[in-house]
Amino acid sequence: MTRDVGPLQRFGDRVDDYVRSRPGYPPGVVDVLRDVAGFGAGTRVADIGSGTGLLARVLLDAGAHVVGVEPNAEMRAAGDAWLAGDARFSSVAGSAEATTLADASVDLVTAAQAFHWFDPPRARTEFARILVPDGAVALVWNDRRTDTTAFLVDYEALLAETCPEYLKVRHRNVTDAVIDAFFAPQPVHRVVLDSAQVFDRAGLLARHRSMSYVPKSGPDAARIEARLEALFDRHAGADGTVAFEYDTRVHVGRLRA
Repeated sequence: MTRDVGPLQRFGDRVDDYVRSRPGYPPGVVDVLRDVAGFGAGTRVADIGSGTGLLARVLLDAGAHVVGVEPNAEMRAAGDAWLAGDARFSSVAGSAEATTLADASVDLVTAAQAFHWFDPPRARTEFARILVPDGAVALVWNDRRTDTTAFLVDYEALLAETCPEYLKVRHRNVTDAVIDAFFAPQPVHRVVLDSAQVFDRAGLLARHRSMSYVPKSGPDAARIEARLEALFDRHAGADGTVAFEYDTRVHVGRLRA
């Protein structure tokens, strides 16, 4: 079980919006894994909290064999459907703390947009168990920038004002110190990559609805979405779009000497 049952419940009714609107991961993530973790064709990866398969797709395209470990049945089914054509992908109903995988069965553990749901000490024990002795762990986030454009400043203010859970749930609460403690005494290699995502009006609404802390329905949801549409109208460019800019943060380390 994870530290918070939230991921089992929060995303079940958001899968369609999640599939439609969540960002993938830039190819540079694979370059980091090659340089730091010895990643290559044939690498066996356990992708923890694999969700709809966004990181798994990137790893498969680079030649890996990936097992997605996902506790949410709806998210896991969406990933299975998207990646069904690749025989190198499989999935299991498991969690960071109880993956169901065999001892020393993978070369690399990844977790994209998921570590903030884990119980770190128990997840560390489980990752060490399923990794080969020289295996690595990569923790990845698409970290939405909050102040680089007027649109992003206003969107951040909207979330902080209207979504009480936002400041508690957002993954920025996972600090470098928390990640250092997870890997200690081994060092952590950190890389930050640029990425972006462009939305029309419908895409922005879908992206907003995909987030766990946003009201999904009811009068609060309607009021927030009305304000979001007004924000879109204020900031959309001549092409009728706005953009999320991201720092894609990659943290790679080993759990054993």
